[in-house]
Amino acid sequence: MNDNARFATRAIHAGQQPDPATGAIMTPVYQTATYAQPSPGKFIGEFDYSRSANPTRTALEANLASLEGGRHGLCFGSGCAAMDCVLHQLSPGDHIILCDDVYGGTNRLFHRVYDRHGIKISLVDLTDHDAAAAAFRPETRLMWLETPTNPMLKVIDIAAMAELCRAKGAWLAVDNTFATPVLQAPLSLGADIVCHSSTKYIGGHSDVVGGALLTNDDAIHEKLKFVQNSVGAVPGPMDCFLLLRSTKTIHVRVDRHCQNAGKLAEHLVEHPKFPRVVYPGLDSHPQHAVAKKQMCGFGGMITAEMDGGLDDARRFLERLKIFTIAESLGGVESLIESPAIMTHASVPADQRAKLGITDGLVRFSVGIEDIDDLIGDIEQALG
Repeated sequence: MNDNARFATRAIHAGQQPDPATGAIMTPVYQTATYAQPSPGKFIGEFDYSRSANPTRTALEANLASLEGGRHGLCFGSGCAAMDCVLHQLSPGDHIILCDDVYGGTNRLFHRVYDRHGIKISLVDLTDHDAAAAAFRPETRLMWLETPTNPMLKVIDIAAMAELCRAKGAWLAVDNTFATPVLQAPLSLGADIVCHSSTKYIGGHSDVVGGALLTNDDAIHEKLKFVQNSVGAVPGPMDCFLLLRSTKTIHVRVDRHCQNAGKLAEHLVEHPKFPRVVYPGLDSHPQHAVAKKQMCGFGGMITAEMDGGLDDARRFLERLKIFTIAESLGGVESLIESPAIMTHASVPADQRAKLGITDGLVRFSVGIEDIDDLIGDIEQALG
């Protein structure tokens, strides 16, 4: 494949060649734990043991690196395992700047696991450039952000945060799960590491759990790969195969997610039951200009607040027929949830209140069904 191939071509071909043994178009599932060595200590390629490397995983890592415009990719058993690999680079006394609105599992990992090991964490609204700049300390080693954030869909200026991190000698890690590599390229904007929960849009079919880290920095890659191998939180070959199947259609799927979410957001804005609708593609979004600058589409996630609190939200969710009440997101099917009692229940109540994660807040993961059916489902559930 030409190195200058465009995204859609790379999604289908990067990291994958027809199997040399059979000509199979899809990379086979190398369901093996270990590999024959022609002579003791001599391997065929990089393969000695599947925790260290597996051909199906290697193909997926190369594919995802290409999609993010990176030289290196590493895959993990979950998004949390990928985050954990980055946090293992820190030592007691180091300091992290964490954006204030993140997935509940991210908040839990940072605050309830790593702060017990002497890692200091500051929660900061990274849409506020002055607050971000003021948060750095001499011992700051990492800034971690999501953009758009989960669940409030804040959009953070990646290039501006990268400039701050470079000046202070800290790494910038960007969780690109909501935006996907289709819509946003953090490495090109100065990020050192990109993280994905590949369970979501990369997988796209709600049938596999995984995570990934991508980087252009050779030294960072070597540090991350050492931990990946040492800790061993790697995906199995079948999971990697399923993700390789999915990346072949990610550009088509994400385009439809964006179309549907944009139309649904415009519909919700006009509905009296939803006094607040948050979607980066709306002119009313506080960081709409930033989203237009660094994204080439606004994603498939919408957050909206219902005027009747938790009781109304619960009633609405229970009456839906096409949208399914479930955690996770990014699948072809539409999902909906109540962050306060589902994905973000582990976030302290005072922090949820500060962010605006009220009991009446609902988060839509807009799928790729017919948009008129999705709107009809919402209307019948509200009726």
